Parts: sequence; structure tokens; C-alpha cells
Amino acid sequence: MRYRTKILLAFILLKFLLQIFLLSPEYELHRDEFLYLDQANHLAWGYLSVPPLISWTSYLIHILGNSVFWIKFFPALYGASTIYLVWKAIEALDGTVFALILGTVCVLLSALLRLNTLYQPNSMDVLCWTAVYFCLLKFLKSNDNFWLYSAAVGFAIGLLNKYNIAFLALGLIPIIFLTRERKVFSQARIFWAAGLSMVITAPNIIWQVWEDFPVFHHLNQLAQTQLIHVDRWDFLKMQPIFYPGGMLVVLVALYALVRFPNFNCYRLFFWSFWFTLAIFLYFRAKDYYAIGIYPIYIAFGSAYLGHILSAGWRRYLQPAVIGIPILLFIPMFQVAFPNRSPEYITRHQNIYEKLGLLRWEDGNNHQIPQDFADMLGWKELASKVDSVYSIVEGYTLVLCDNYGQAGAINFYSRQNVRAVSFEADYLNWFDLSIPYDNLIRIKSRRNAEEEFDETSPFFQNSARAGIVTHPFAREHGTTIFLFEGARIDIRERIQVEINEKRNR
Repeated sequence: MRYRTKILLAFILLKFLLQIFLLSPEYELHRDEFLYLDQANHLAWGYLSVPPLISWTSYLIHILGNSVFWIKFFPALYGASTIYLVWKAIEALDGTVFALILGTVCVLLSALLRLNTLYQPNSMDVLCWTAVYFCLLKFLKSNDNFWLYSAAVGFAIGLLNKYNIAFLALGLIPIIFLTRERKVFSQARIFWAAGLSMVITAPNIIWQVWEDFPVFHHLNQLAQTQLIHVDRWDFLKMQPIFYPGGMLVVLVALYALVRFPNFNCYRLFFWSFWFTLAIFLYFRAKDYYAIGIYPIYIAFGSAYLGHILSAGWRRYLQPAVIGIPILLFIPMFQVAFPNRSPEYITRHQNIYEKLGLLRWEDGNNHQIPQDFADMLGWKELASKVDSVYSIVEGYTLVLCDNYGQAGAINFYSRQNVRAVSFEADYLNWFDLSIPYDNLIRIKSRRNAEEEFDETSPFFQNSARAGIVTHPFAREHGTTIFLFEGARIDIRERIQVEINEKRNR
């Protein structure tokens, strides 16, 4: 086994180990993870929330036993694959062993460690961005059609995973037109590559057409409820935090792409970087949407530093250069991962607040970061719903306020409860063939009392059956109501509500 291969395998092993130790056992699965896992029970070519790729992975996880190990394994695998592609990109740029180690350390000790603890489309998204850029790098170097078609496949897989990768195309294609590489648009192979992408994504595109393009509804909802709170300056401030040491290497890469003769054929990467960021800013994108841009630029910067620090007295600077991303990562290690208890975070709120980590999507500061609050209280909720469900006779509908509640109940339930919600993909998962006798209603704290007063008249018996008490959970105060003996056909009212939601 080659010396370089041994180093790469050591880094990949370290990557998997870090993913395990950076997650405190007191945290549960994240709100979003439950939704994606539940998609395994409703396979389709598209969903209201995401494209279909993650549902296929969820189905595989389901076959493997639906354990937390496998849920966490796949995002860690995607993160390790990203490291592998950065390594191969540095090799393609004739990088030294020092350059390979530097690039790997910068990608390893970054926000990807946090991203790769969560079973969401984001880990695959970063991998696909890196893969497309890597294939473009190889194509520009070799002019080999294989890499052009590989980029097309990588982009198509990225679209089947998360539409965020469209920003890559928006930031890249106009730049190609403005550089000498525009000659590729006069060649048949670019159209064959585009056609290949369309064939791969065609089932999802057809699904979007058939369902009247729910992606636009989702984007509009996102813009009205979340992106409206996004501050462009905050977006820029967060970018260096994602890659504490790597961002310095990215700046070196941007310099090298303009000044280093060996990188002349890659000049379009310089302009694409700025144009893509500008598009993110224009659309008020969430800061983490841009994480996928940086790995390939870390490869460029590392390769250039390997070149200029390879001879003479400069080679003695190599350990210090590698030490910079390690030192800069230490503060990030203290606050960016769910490896600290909620109690610890509340005792050190000033640090988290200065970094903007306590600001939720509602624009306000809270006790702990939103992502961490979204990983608490779910087992308590599911256990209390199970207790209520087990004592009720007849067919019972479990209706939740949001997809997190429904997914968590379905994942943790020991009573084979199949909860639903009018939110996200659960809107399409109601089983209205069952004549429901009872209703277990899960209601968020802010609307709990109104729900009880409005729904009680339609049932013979009504009661508050439980409440989520975890003090740091985002679902703190969520109430479980039990309504028994329906006086009406529940299905009719459900169908009316579904129609109203779909028409909005």
C-alpha cells in the first residue's frame, strides 16, 4: 500500500471516529431526520419538501434495521467521500504530500463535522457540489469527455438530492460564456451531457409537472417564513466560521487562480466563486447553503501552498501552516457541535450569542441553538402518545401540528402509531379509508387552548392527556389532547383541510 494511501485511509478513519464522538448521547435525532426517515414508508419520485434521493437511502436504512448507527453512517460516509474527492483534486493539481494533508485537515476540521452528524440532504449536497467541480477540473485539464459526462451525472444526482445545487449551475454557466471555455457550447458533447442530466432527473421533473410544481410552493413558503429573516451581512459573517482554517486557504486559492501560471486553465473557477456567492446573497439564501462551494477551492489553495513551500527554508513553515486550521478549529469545537449539554450552553450563553448561534429562524435569540433544541423532547412526546394510544378503543387518528412531531412519534413509537400532519409531505399520507372513532391531537404550545375549545364539541369526551416538559426542547409545552367518540365523520373535515392546504 502506498504511503499516500495510508495517510488518506487514516484521515477517513479519523473522520468516522469524530462523527461518533461529537454527538452527546443526551441529544436525540433531529426534527428533519424524522421526516426523511418516514419517506421510506412512502416511496415516490418526489416530495413536497425534497427530491426523492434521500427517501431511497431511508429505505435502505429501513432494510438494515432503522438503527441510529445506520442513520448516522450515511452522512458520515458522504463527508468521508468529500474528503476523498478533495484529496484526488489536489493530486490532479500535482500537489505534494504536504498539500494533501493540509487540504484534508481543512475539510475535516470544518462545519462538515456538524453537517455530517445529521441525516439530511445537506451532506450529499456538499458531496455533489464537490464532485461536479472536481469533474470540471479534470475536464479542463484533460479535455476528456468522460469527465464532462461525469459532471453531468453528478449534477443530476445533486438535483435528485436537493435543488440547492441549481445555484452551482447559475454561478458557473454564465462565467463559462464569458471565458475562453465558451467554445464548449458550440460542441455536440455539451448537449449530450445536458441530455444525460435530463434523462436522469426526468422522473422527478415529470412528478413536479404532475403535482403542479410543488417545489415553487415550497420555495415561496420558505421565502415568506424563513428567508425573510436572513440578513445578508450575517450570511457573509458565517462563511469563515464554516471553514475556520480552510477559509485562509480559499483566499490563497483565489489569488493563485489569477496569478499562478499552472492554474491558467482553471481561471473560470475564480469568477464563478464570486458570482455564485453574489447569487446566494441576492436570493437571501441561508448561510449554510454555500458550504458546498469551498472544498474544491481548498484543494486549489493547498496545491498552490504545496508548490511555494516545497523548497528551501519555506518547507520548515509547513507544520505551522497545517497547525493553523487545527488551532482555529478549537474554538469551533467548543460551541458548534451538540457535544455540550443544554445546561452548559445556558451557562455560557454570551459566547454562543456573539457568534449568532442562539438566533433561530424566527429572528429571535433563545436559550440554546435551534438545531440543538430540535434534537430534544421527541422520546418524551412519543412515549406519552403511546401511553394515550394504548388505552383508547377503536380507530384513532394521531394528528400533529408539524412534521417533526409526526415523524418522531412514528420513529419512537412502540404502539405502531402512524401519526400525520398537515405540514410537509404528511399532507399526502393521510389514510382516509379508516372510519376514525377518536382523535389524539398534538398541539404546539401557542395554540393549545384554542384547539381544545374548538374541537371538544365534536366528540363525546375530551381531555388534556399530556404535555412535553423538557425545558430546552423546541417542543416544550406541546400538548397532547385526547378526543373520544366522534360525533362527526372525521375524514370529511380532514379532507376539507387537505384541500385548503393544497389550494394555498
